[in-house]
Amino acid sequence: MIKCIFLSEFDNAQGPIISFQVPDNFISKEIFDAIHNFIITKSELQGRLITVTAFGHTFMGCPVYIDDHKYKRNALIFNVTFTFDEDSNPMHYGPVVRKLADYMTQLENESSFLSNPETRDKIPSFLKKVMESLNSFGSCHINDVGSCGVDLKLLYNASEPIVIENHHVPVLNVPKEIILKYQLDLTTSQIIPYLDGVSHVFKIASEADVELELVKACLQNWVYYKLVQIVPIFQYSNLYTVTVDINKLMEDSHLQQECLKYVTKSERHLPALRDVFMMYCAFTPGTTVKDICTRQTNPHSLHIDERKLIQFGVMKGLLRRIHKYPVTMEGETLSQRVLPFCHLLDGTHNFDQICCETGLSHNELEDKLEGEEGIVILKK
Repeated sequence: MIKCIFLSEFDNAQGPIISFQVPDNFISKEIFDAIHNFIITKSELQGRLITVTAFGHTFMGCPVYIDDHKYKRNALIFNVTFTFDEDSNPMHYGPVVRKLADYMTQLENESSFLSNPETRDKIPSFLKKVMESLNSFGSCHINDVGSCGVDLKLLYNASEPIVIENHHVPVLNVPKEIILKYQLDLTTSQIIPYLDGVSHVFKIASEADVELELVKACLQNWVYYKLVQIVPIFQYSNLYTVTVDINKLMEDSHLQQECLKYVTKSERHLPALRDVFMMYCAFTPGTTVKDICTRQTNPHSLHIDERKLIQFGVMKGLLRRIHKYPVTMEGETLSQRVLPFCHLLDGTHNFDQICCETGLSHNELEDKLEGEEGIVILKK
């Protein structure tokens, strides 16, 4: 995700300065003064993509020199710089940063977009549109800034698209309100009201009255462009365990704030980081969500929404779901109550999948499997 975009220029009186940035005051003057030699560079580096990591951020820009006698000192020197978290890998933004530098150069040459006081007022809203559109959709189209339209699109390395299953739960990475501002196809328009972070794919297709394969294709595309993440179905009987990445929660202040805002029961009362961290650490392979919520302090009294806590943990890699896989032992005889779905008891279908296929709840499935000597349940 882009954290900030700022336009820096060489001011004839002050030297290198940040002229505009979104959000405001994200990059302090002290930070910029420490790195400006890499942002407003010598003319030999014009048009070169420059990436700098410092002060917990990664900065990516493409410095531009426009030589013309109409400018003081016969040149306009500027750089539109993207800012990311330090531990991110933003290299796929390189072509976008270069292309935006080219657009800004063209806008300046054709309509003095940067140097004309009347058009400079549009720069903050322009940068905001670029950042919001790229973060939300991986692309942007802006045609109200001057003589040329601005079209930018992120290109990711081609990879095998994720297979969307009936039991998967899609969670939006961006607010619905942002998506609804854009022109949507019919399938997207029908399913987006049902993306609540709780309903699984099969339920979404049924409630939206859309063919299941169309919903899967739409969600597969959204996952590829990082608009949606996939999480397991939430059940109080679920098992989770922490991953090695749980340490990041105590080391990364940005992740901490993001976590507390996400898992809170009320925006007016954020939970304590210690309580959130302790609750995550309580997840062990043999402990269910219900165990944690009943044996320890009630999460609600700590201003913690346990469902959101787990959802955030899975999305950020702090928690890993432990699935149950029923397996029929070779040569064993099964009772009539499990024969209708015995083909699913092969060790490759977990409880979530079986429940979606059969319409059974987790408790009903466990009741049917209980006492079956020919079935073992693997947890992994």
